[in-house]
Amino acid sequence: MIYYVYIIRCGDKTYYTGYTTNLVRRFLQHQKGKGAKYTRGRSPFDIVYAEEYLTKSKAMKREYQIKKMTRKQKINLIYDNTRKI
Repeated sequence: MIYYVYIIRCGDKTYYTGYTTNLVRRFLQHQKGKGAKYTRGRSPFDIVYAEEYLTKSKAMKREYQIKKMTRKQKINLIYDNTRKI
């Protein structure tokens, strides 16, 4: 099973970080207002960053690391990833 750590940019320009095993399903849950409590009422959303992990433990550790980042650090992470494409 693959675990995804993702960052969503909300309509109010804030960032939400989470993990899931199905990125599309989870994104649709956020869109329908059935995702995390934080994202309710903050649509529209864009997935701006995602990483893949083979274990839930590694995904949860990375999610925690990203959640502790400052807004500027998250923006840099997103920007650096975009430049590699």
